[in-house]
Amino acid sequence: MYTPSIPILDFRRFRADVSGFAADLGAAWEEFGFVGVRSHGIPDEVIAGAYAAVKELFALPRAVKERYVVPGAGGQRGYTPFGVEHAKDSDTADLKEFWHVGRELPASSPWAGALDPNVWPREVAGFRERTMALYRALDGLGNALLRAAAIHLGLPGGWFEDKVDHGNSVLRPIHYPPIVGEPAGVRSGRHEDINLITLLVGSGEPGLEILSRSGEWIPVDTIPGTIVVNVGDILQRLTNKVLRSTTHRVVNPPRPYSELPRYSLPFFLHPNAEMMVATLPQCVSPERPDLFPTPISADAFLTQRLVEIGLLSPKG
Repeated sequence: MYTPSIPILDFRRFRADVSGFAADLGAAWEEFGFVGVRSHGIPDEVIAGAYAAVKELFALPRAVKERYVVPGAGGQRGYTPFGVEHAKDSDTADLKEFWHVGRELPASSPWAGALDPNVWPREVAGFRERTMALYRALDGLGNALLRAAAIHLGLPGGWFEDKVDHGNSVLRPIHYPPIVGEPAGVRSGRHEDINLITLLVGSGEPGLEILSRSGEWIPVDTIPGTIVVNVGDILQRLTNKVLRSTTHRVVNPPRPYSELPRYSLPFFLHPNAEMMVATLPQCVSPERPDLFPTPISADAFLTQRLVEIGLLSPKG
């Protein structure tokens, strides 16, 4: 019988008992920084459709994929080739390639044009429709989880709503190719996420591990029908480390998994660029002094981190 290494919550409780759900979500994020969410309401066919499109995309010749690299965009749209991104404080490139799908705002939005346009591969029929369907579903689920987080923190339930409605949230389809020989790096080096929260639609292969408070690496297996959701650095900073942005990695698995490709569909929910990330007063006390007394805009924080992980070049 499978015993999960992180708490698993039933999302149906969000509607029946939001305060109870919020308490359990907050407790999981305070202890682990990670939680599994089942019965989330995202149709299987939406997830399967996105996966099919992604596998077709990464099967294209490298020369074709490289036509969709967007210079100077920090990998925020289109294709990023194998061996480019690395973990913060590491010079060894991760063993992955990925694509970024971003938010699309209607022309009537006052923020229309503020975000870089998406890049769509002409060679994969229906790629836009299938990935955007999953994007919208994960964005909706993420907003609901932020509502629960706000309640847990003693804020009004809708506190995050006007702080994420035009943010640069991205769906990042990732392809980890089969391991060849003994590479210097791993599929994804130890790191923390940048954003508010990440929603991960995994494909079932092993490899994801989180670092426990005691310093042990805990495997987080993908459970069918469950989306893994973790706290990012911006939410950790906002809450003065009440909610934990936990170090995690994707290790090179043993055979036969190492001989197979691994696919992953994380959704990074970012705040609006102009939001000032300032410590919440509810999270400061004599016993927990403010660890981040200098506010920073979400855009500046993101840019700083993209430089640190090799996706943007330093200015100057």
